[in-house]
Amino acid sequence: MRRLAILLAAALALAGCAEKSEGGPGSGKVERFNVILDYFPNADHAGLYAAQASGEYERAGLDVELKPPPDPSAPLKLLQSGQADVVISYEPELMLARDKGAELVAVGALVQKPLTTLMTLDGAIDGPEDLRGKRVGTSGLPYQSAYLQTILSAAGVDPETVKETSVGFNLVPAMLSRDVDATLGAFWNYEGTDLRRRGRKPTIMRMEKLGVPTYDELIFVARRKDLDEEFSSKLRRFLRATAVGHERLREKPELGVDALLKVDPGLERGLQTDVVSATLPVFFPEDPDRPFGWLEPREWDAYGRWMFEQGLLKQQPDAEEALTNEFLPGEGLDPRGSEAP
Repeated sequence: MRRLAILLAAALALAGCAEKSEGGPGSGKVERFNVILDYFPNADHAGLYAAQASGEYERAGLDVELKPPPDPSAPLKLLQSGQADVVISYEPELMLARDKGAELVAVGALVQKPLTTLMTLDGAIDGPEDLRGKRVGTSGLPYQSAYLQTILSAAGVDPETVKETSVGFNLVPAMLSRDVDATLGAFWNYEGTDLRRRGRKPTIMRMEKLGVPTYDELIFVARRKDLDEEFSSKLRRFLRATAVGHERLREKPELGVDALLKVDPGLERGLQTDVVSATLPVFFPEDPDRPFGWLEPREWDAYGRWMFEQGLLKQQPDAEEALTNEFLPGEGLDPRGSEAP
């Protein structure tokens, strides 16, 4: 509760003291701000819906639309074509897009740790060293194949002895039907929680503990050319309100779950509640002195080098070009840009 009070006080101070440097919307003015999600609304987005339901975006002078994409591959394409102010995507997807020339930049992290896992059911496999001679299902993404190769190498398993099979988004069904012995791609917070609720016993092995460099699973992305003074005011207010929304979610998880169920009544309340509870720690930086959304340049450098070494990228990426923390709560404001209240 103390953290929420501090953040709310900071938001009020910024609204009053930093109006000039932020280029605030002015009294009574509400500006549209379009956000395209990475997937259908779910517990990963509960903090955004909590911010919306509690009026944080409205208080920030923003009319925020949270919209699911037509398909999971669409967000960055829609952003490039100007159909969104910000999209939620994945760190490796942004790296791949930038390697192809996209002038896009990460402006904040939504989920600060990998959610992707190597997963098996009911004790079929205890660790990656047991994958020899087994079948592993993936979603068919190139970097997931690279994850698997890195994991096998670290475990001393000859990749030639492991059969990789693309199962698309049917990772859990493929495990339940025993079509594969393990999957690489299911999320520990979502699929792992769902399986436990079904009475199954998943063995969950997280990427950053298997030799893959850590990364931010979900990120906020904007077009670099949009980061001018006018847009930066809206972006800063959006991220600040989103930070408050996540603090509210931490204090009262049902706020985000209730908002999700209003958007999609077909969601299962119990599952969403449990997933929110599981995910809450990784919505925030490990370092309490860092603001919500913090992007750690050293981690991005290490992950970018790994992608380049795996042949996923043509050029070694530069973290300073791929990300900015300038628009996060308390970051990047020039105190000379406004007078004290």
